[in-house]
Amino acid sequence: MKISYKQIVDCLSKYSINITSSLEENSLFSKISSVSNSTNDDLSFFSNIKYLDDLKKTKSKACLINKKYVKYLPENCNPIIIDEPYFAFAILSNLFFRKDNKSNGIISKSSFIDKTSIIHKNVQIDPFTYIEKNTEIMENVLINSGCRIGPNVVLHKNCVIFDNVSISNAIIMENCEIQSGARIGGSGFGFDDKSKQKIYHNGNVIIGKNSTIGSNTTIDRAVFDSTKIGNYSQIDNLVQIAHNVILGKHSIIAAQVGIAGSTSIGDYVKIGGQAGISGHLHIGNNVTIAGKSGVTKNIDDNKTVAGFPAKDIKLWKKEIIKISINK
Repeated sequence: MKISYKQIVDCLSKYSINITSSLEENSLFSKISSVSNSTNDDLSFFSNIKYLDDLKKTKSKACLINKKYVKYLPENCNPIIIDEPYFAFAILSNLFFRKDNKSNGIISKSSFIDKTSIIHKNVQIDPFTYIEKNTEIMENVLINSGCRIGPNVVLHKNCVIFDNVSISNAIIMENCEIQSGARIGGSGFGFDDKSKQKIYHNGNVIIGKNSTIGSNTTIDRAVFDSTKIGNYSQIDNLVQIAHNVILGKHSIIAAQVGIAGSTSIGDYVKIGGQAGISGHLHIGNNVTIAGKSGVTKNIDDNKTVAGFPAKDIKLWKKEIIKISINK
């Protein structure tokens, strides 16, 4: 299905984004794509100066672009002038490509639901999914095949649980997506160091609304209280979040990050891939941790750190330069 320019304008206006273009409202686009791979029926976007040469040769019908780069567009491409092209692309990618995962209200006969569980209206449960005791599933939840939900789980409305997910001892707030293979609410890694006596974890996991948990990510239940993930958090694949971790709202965590137990992380934090964070630390708000960093100390608000042990990124860069010069 083709998307009209009017649909694009209407979609962006919901986010109070203003655009300028000479395109007619009924101009149609087949898809949105990169400037290098687009055709004369496509909408493209330009947000990274590294692709300036590709921009000059693009074959797209129109391009989402900041006005300072319009002069580089070929004549065949109509500029759609916008302050933040990448933000607009993120929104429009959903308009062009997203197929909403919505419940069809069918509970498969090949699924199992414990008699103590409560299932609200319009819930979809696909084959070979097992709903254990003391579980409550709210309206419009979709659960794919091969999942194990419970015991002691609440799934709030409009959650989507992809295939082969395991959730126990957890509260998942509304509009969350749990990607394939994630494990939420399992026992944490804790024991007495001398005797190796394992500590029983009796807490749970709480995941805030509108959050996404990536494939094969694990989030362990707390020892006493709750491991908490803040609202609007985006967690990538293969991330390990240990018991009693507190993660603030609007957090972004890239793949293969490991966060040890009882560490508190503030709001709007970004953590690069393969970073490791020690336990019992406090990470402030608006902190950025570069990929492959090793965090062993507390970090104040608004800091950017890198390296091992992680330090202010300016100091880290200076050290790298010194090492390069002395080689």
